[in-house]
Amino acid sequence: MTTEREQQFLELLKKEVKPALGCTEPIAVSLAVSKASEQIKQLGEDTTMLKVEVSANILKNGMGVGVPGTGMVGLHIAAALGVTCGRSEYKLEVLKDIDNTSLELAKKMVKEGNVTISLSPSSKKLFISAFAYSSNHESNVIIEDNHDNISEIYLDGKRIVQQKKSGYDSHDNHSNTNLKGILDYKLTLDSIYQFSLSVPFKEIEFILDSAKLNKALANEGLENNYGLRVGKTINNGHYTEVFGNGLLSYSMALTAAASDARMAGSTLPAMSNSGSGNQGITVTMPVIAFAEKLGSSQESLARALVLSHLVAIHIKGYLGKLSALCGCVIASTGAACGIVYLKNGNFEQMGCAIKNMIGNITGMVCDGAKVGCALKVASGVSSAVQSAMLALDGICISENDGIIEKDIEKTIMNLGKIGSIGMEKTDQMILDIMVSK
Repeated sequence: MTTEREQQFLELLKKEVKPALGCTEPIAVSLAVSKASEQIKQLGEDTTMLKVEVSANILKNGMGVGVPGTGMVGLHIAAALGVTCGRSEYKLEVLKDIDNTSLELAKKMVKEGNVTISLSPSSKKLFISAFAYSSNHESNVIIEDNHDNISEIYLDGKRIVQQKKSGYDSHDNHSNTNLKGILDYKLTLDSIYQFSLSVPFKEIEFILDSAKLNKALANEGLENNYGLRVGKTINNGHYTEVFGNGLLSYSMALTAAASDARMAGSTLPAMSNSGSGNQGITVTMPVIAFAEKLGSSQESLARALVLSHLVAIHIKGYLGKLSALCGCVIASTGAACGIVYLKNGNFEQMGCAIKNMIGNITGMVCDGAKVGCALKVASGVSSAVQSAMLALDGICISENDGIIEKDIEKTIMNLGKIGSIGMEKTDQMILDIMVSK
């Protein structure tokens, strides 16, 4: 029997840890378009033209990333596929029915200039407004705050659906909404630690699905030549004298390989965390690598994964879904905690691992979703393993250093302030550079 507080944790995990096929920014565009196109189809007509307005962060993260099963990148093809094969009931796996026919139809739609992508005036970090047109009708679907949160639907100018706002867009707007944002769960590292150790195993056994999905993606990246082949190269026996043959290199290789495959358009889904597939990969794969090498039980792996996922979700609550701070900083910090647990570390050592991470790679910028993300993922994993091992050896960065404070929660909040407020101008400058190339 689980307590009410345990039920809250389980609710949050199931809300924030879910399968996603492809990078979630273009996939969210596909989802909005598919829902809009379905409204047109219900009237017996076909969608012939699309106009999609997106927030700056959606544009940034959708420009250079591979769309699954296409060999192509960008929001135009993602939007067109929302018409030709998208099914909104699949949520973040909206394109899983893609085939050659639907791909060719989508390419034709783009080539003929019937797909327009533009920057939305919305101030939200995560915002998509998709307009689908037929000969006689117009449909508009809005996604905001969460990648799969369809908040409004209009048909021929009349609003037919309006959902309550989700409250997930930024660190400071959650209290003005009717639905729970991450901060409303009042997470702390201590509460996460206590839950992860005490909740009945059968209640968290579902989290092992994240290990299954993301390990399959890692194997795909190790076996094939995706993207920059970061993981495959690290795993190459010819470079053992450079990368070594231990847990560090194995963790980096597995995680980067999964990112290589995902960002280059693999048709395998990832188990995401906080709306990000790469974050889901980085939260899980280093923990899986350690569990494999240490011979950990399935229960130990599940508890470590719960720790890792929840720490990342906790930190993400102060940042919002999209920010100028690279998500692998947050995800690899969660992984560091999972590693500490698997190595029989305690609560204080987990706090030290988080402080070591925040004192190390805070400030790594997000310059859009792309194949190069695998490099950043590898760097994050390297820092996670380093931070965990130092913490286990009693080494902890001091509160005299930079943004680190004695209190772990204040330290986490400081990271959130930097990523959500301090780096806003950085985010705009990155976008300006990207769209001017």
